[in-house]
Amino acid sequence: MTTVCVTGAAGKVGRWTVLDLLQHGYDVVATDLGPRPAFLPGEAEAAYLAADLEDYGDTAEVLAGCDAVVHLANVPAPGLVPPARTYTRNTAMNGNVFLAAAQLSLRRVVWASSETTLGLPFDRPPDYAPIDERHELRPESPYALSKVLGEEMARQFSRWSGIPFVALRFSNIMERADYERFPSFWDDPHLRKWNLWAYVDESHVAQSCRLALTADVAAEAFIIAAGDTVMRRPSRELMAEVFPGVPVRDSVDRHDTLLAIDKARRVLGYSPDFTWRELF
Repeated sequence: MTTVCVTGAAGKVGRWTVLDLLQHGYDVVATDLGPRPAFLPGEAEAAYLAADLEDYGDTAEVLAGCDAVVHLANVPAPGLVPPARTYTRNTAMNGNVFLAAAQLSLRRVVWASSETTLGLPFDRPPDYAPIDERHELRPESPYALSKVLGEEMARQFSRWSGIPFVALRFSNIMERADYERFPSFWDDPHLRKWNLWAYVDESHVAQSCRLALTADVAAEAFIIAAGDTVMRRPSRELMAEVFPGVPVRDSVDRHDTLLAIDKARRVLGYSPDFTWRELF
């Protein structure tokens, strides 16, 4: 598997993923809506096609000749455009990419799902913590619903085609400049309870995309988060104050993440070594 199309290449996740794949010897075809992004190296290193993935013809054209796709192009969060537009755009893009991948017989589809599938903003407490892939899916917004429907579409396309479809449920993605905001969370644990105080570094996301290209999986979903929380207070203490009565696994220690990444570690070989604590 040598040629990988990265959709949403101009976005926060896309930029890091393109560069990570190039550094690891992949040929990359990058695509997004606008002109060629300035961060991309020369055309000989990374091809670029501007394409609208809500159009099936554009989608099929950018995937033609590729071995796999890392599909990151979606409305990236709720509240950026009207809810109905978020839902229809994401569902259309995911459906077009999945269908084109199957019709073109790509060897792998890796795509961006979301932590929001798990019940964010946790106005209803989780059933247990750390929350893992066995937890009931509880989409609480059209954005989250588009991701849940994407996961079901992926399972069916995988069943029809035999192609592995790997959904990566990314936590709140941080660039290095974002860590400057972390101290503002520390005095009030309720400010970040909405995702159990989780985050993921952009480098972790790129690593997970690359590892998912070669992992021995069929149609599966993986939570992708950092190994710790955004808080200085211990994870058990946070849970006891904000979500009293929610069972916490015995193995949780100190600042351990409350979005479980055990499956990603075990199956993908995921290893989120960087932590914001190195910066403070």
